[in-house]
Amino acid sequence: MNNRTASVLAIAGLLIILAAAALPFFHLPRTAAAITYSAGAALLLAGRLLTKAPEGASLRLKRLLRMEVWAALVFVAGAVFLWMPIKPGEGAGNDWLAFTLAGGILTAYSSLMIPRTK
Repeated sequence: MNNRTASVLAIAGLLIILAAAALPFFHLPRTAAAITYSAGAALLLAGRLLTKAPEGASLRLKRLLRMEVWAALVFVAGAVFLWMPIKPGEGAGNDWLAFTLAGGILTAYSSLMIPRTK
C-alpha cells in the first residue's frame, strides 16, 4: 500500500468524524453518532499507521508524522467516550467533544507544519 492510499483513508476518516460530530445537532440517536464516529476514527488510524516517512526524511518530519498517529489515537479515545453510557446526575456525557477538539488541533498543526518541513 502506498502513501496515496493511506492519505485517502485518512481524509475519508476525518470527513466521517466531521459528519459524526454534526449528528447530535440534528437530534439523531447517540448510537448513530457513535457508530459513525468510531468508523471514521478507525479509518483515520489505519490511514495514519500505513503512512510511511519518505526516504531521507528529517527527524522533524518523522516526529510530525508520528504526531498524526497520536492525533488519530486521540480521536479513538473520543470514540470510546462516545460509547460510554450517560448516567443520570453525572452530567451530559460530552467528554468525547474534548477529545475531538484536541485531535482536531493536533491534526491542524501537523497538517500545516508537514508541508513546510518538506
